[in-house]
Amino acid sequence: MEEHFETSLIRGALHRPSENLSGDAIVLTHGAGSNSDAPLLVRLARAFEANGHLVIRYDLPFRIAKRRPGPASGARDREGVAAAIEMARKLIAGRVIAGGHSYGGRQTSMLAADRPGAADGLLLLSYPLHPPKRPDQMRTAHLPQLQTPCLFVHGTSDPFGSIEELRQAVALIPAHTDVLAVEGAAHDLKRAPDLASDILTRLYSVVCYPGN
Repeated sequence: MEEHFETSLIRGALHRPSENLSGDAIVLTHGAGSNSDAPLLVRLARAFEANGHLVIRYDLPFRIAKRRPGPASGARDREGVAAAIEMARKLIAGRVIAGGHSYGGRQTSMLAADRPGAADGLLLLSYPLHPPKRPDQMRTAHLPQLQTPCLFVHGTSDPFGSIEELRQAVALIPAHTDVLAVEGAAHDLKRAPDLASDILTRLYSVVCYPGN
């Protein structure tokens, strides 16, 4: 069941499972050129809901303000991520997994690096490791401070970073991590929703890793 909502920072859809409740929640947000109705997010949210998860897919503040994302909007967008996590915390008693596609995933990971324990795990879809054809502009400065378990889902044809580059970057993270490579997928990860069951299995193997 989907319910639309809007707060002072975020808006989107709340997916409430009707049965087989896991007790956990997954919050998902979008990339720089999209919104919470992106097919990737909608299909993943419905698949996770069918698996018993409460899911929140939401628009970041820059999208609500009808602006382009950038350094000036980043801090407020991270507050939006925090607001989504807090909303989920009030609705469930279990874990909260914070996720996002591209820019949304990057802001989610930056929020988690700044606020350890804010989320119990991260689901980072097509993490934008660097701009296309600019591998010298790596977006990894915060990764050594990231204490939250992470699953990266990444296409093998993603121009924002190769699987090899991603694995090197992920090695900077002190928390438990995993990389799920989607063969032939580009940055849009169109095939990812078909892998929802595999994503959940790998995600929980990371989040429930001994010592986390």
